[in-house]
Amino acid sequence: MALRIPKAELPAELKESMIKQFGAVPEPFEVTAHNMKVAQDSSEFGGRVNAWDGADEGLKTFAHMAVAAQVGCGWCLDINYFQALNKNLDLTKASQVPRWRESEVFTPLERDVLEYAEAMTNTPPTVTDELYAGLLDRLGPAAMVELTASIGFANLSTRNNSAHGITSQGFSDACELPLAARPEKRPGKRPETSGMASTV
Repeated sequence: MALRIPKAELPAELKESMIKQFGAVPEPFEVTAHNMKVAQDSSEFGGRVNAWDGADEGLKTFAHMAVAAQVGCGWCLDINYFQALNKNLDLTKASQVPRWRESEVFTPLERDVLEYAEAMTNTPPTVTDELYAGLLDRLGPAAMVELTASIGFANLSTRNNSAHGITSQGFSDACELPLAARPEKRPGKRPETSGMASTV
């Protein structure tokens, strides 16, 4: 996929600052910089989301990656795998998020969080009362609210990037393990959900 909109020209100082921070200028910023208010506010919001500390960092990162794999946002998969390295998260698990249903490396809690991320991302959402209650019981209200908001932000980011045609920038090349590919969808197969059919 190619970018559907050209990158905006950025001031040299801003470019240098981002290269120092990330090693390269993130393409989502270069694209949204056509509207600098959107670019700056999106960056600020993302920074605030990353600063939340009421839920486990690994759970939030894996959940964001699950959303990215489902939506098809290579950029978010790439950057979150790279961030998993920088946050000293379990890279074996991070590398397996796109195929988490087939993988045996995740704990029951992690599997439920990944299922929750996918259920929130389905259109319409397929979150069940049972799945939500099970996570709430184990995480507590504050962490559940934070996890849910983080997954909502992941949907905003991944769908925005995908619509613009933004793909992987190679950040995760620094990771030793290759990122697993998401299994091919079988025609007519609906996403798996657990528990009751009612949604919350």
